[in-house]
Amino acid sequence: MKDEDRYQQGMEVRRAVLGDAHVDRTLTQITPLNDEFQNFITRYAWGDIWTRPGLERHTRSMITIAMLIALNREAELKMHLRAAFNNGVTKDEIKELIMHSALYCGLPAANATMHLAQQVFDELDA
Repeated sequence: MKDEDRYQQGMEVRRAVLGDAHVDRTLTQITPLNDEFQNFITRYAWGDIWTRPGLERHTRSMITIAMLIALNREAELKMHLRAAFNNGVTKDEIKELIMHSALYCGLPAANATMHLAQQVFDELDA
């Protein structure tokens, strides 16, 4: 597959998962510094990895959230907590994922994520 085709496929998945508003906002913030990086993210993360047939997007969302909890990447975690709903993940599943992460990632990471998830839920419910 050509890079341009991979980019287009990645952009479709990126928009489906993150939403048009988020992707459009990101595209308006492209600069000479980050343009190649944004292209790379779209081609590689969304066009190569998120399109692979081995896992459903629901599962990919859950795995991504768990890894971001472990890595303490708050901004990305918040984005993927929002995006998870586009992939059919429920609030109860996120709650259970956070509870499970307390065991493997530690209480501080789970506690911070519980607060962050509540913020995201409140924003989405507003």
